Amino acid sequence: MSTTSSRRRFLTTALTTGLTVGTGTAVLTACAGASPSSTPVASADSAPPSGSVPPSADPVLNGEQALARLVEGNARFVADREERLDEGVARRVAVSKGQHPFATVLGCVDSRVPIELVFDQGLGDLVVVRSAGEALDHSVTGSLEFGVAELHTPLLVVLGHQRCGALDATIKALDTHQRTAEAGQIGYLVEALTPAVRQVAGKPGDRLTNAIHANINLVLAELRRSPVIAPLEKSGKLKLVGAYYELDTGQVHLT
Repeated sequence: MSTTSSRRRFLTTALTTGLTVGTGTAVLTACAGASPSSTPVASADSAPPSGSVPPSADPVLNGEQALARLVEGNARFVADREERLDEGVARRVAVSKGQHPFATVLGCVDSRVPIELVFDQGLGDLVVVRSAGEALDHSVTGSLEFGVAELHTPLLVVLGHQRCGALDATIKALDTHQRTAEAGQIGYLVEALTPAVRQVAGKPGDRLTNAIHANINLVLAELRRSPVIAPLEKSGKLKLVGAYYELDTGQVHLT
């Protein structure tokens, strides 16, 4: 086993302690509401064998191909199959001269959701932007616009996750009427995530899970109002996708 593969396996194991994985487990799946048992888009069995071509080797031409690459990467992650990722010195030197990432991903700051590991991608493959609860502000939105417009990624993914602490804190703040009691800028996050919590009030199912899914859709809707992102999607140069990550299984579901 190479040093790179050993290091990556160690990181994956350390960051997913308690992960339960079974052969044939559905990976990136279409997700209706909060249900994780929807029609599978890919399965762990679809992951290529150890030692296959590195994900960064082949060019990605459009959003569908980019999404397929993320599907395959998440399948490898769930199945705990090693991938000979191109993270060596040659790759490091190559990306130091210029970058050609194939996807931009907005995720949460949660330490249990390391984006590159979740999708089994290497150096220079992804533009990753993270904020608590995927909350948008000028900096976050501008960074996403940079990824799709300046770095020309054909795919933009908004990735929410199971048991999101930021949305859970927002629910508790609203329930206890403490929206303005937070120090620093944490109160801004509560304000930004409040619409998702209010949207699912009184709906059946788990309140937090419902709010997480609602928030993904609200973030996507807001990004579609961007004067940079909207024209790219309309012209077919950009694909926008919502997704939900399960902490318990490592699976990503399309929303």
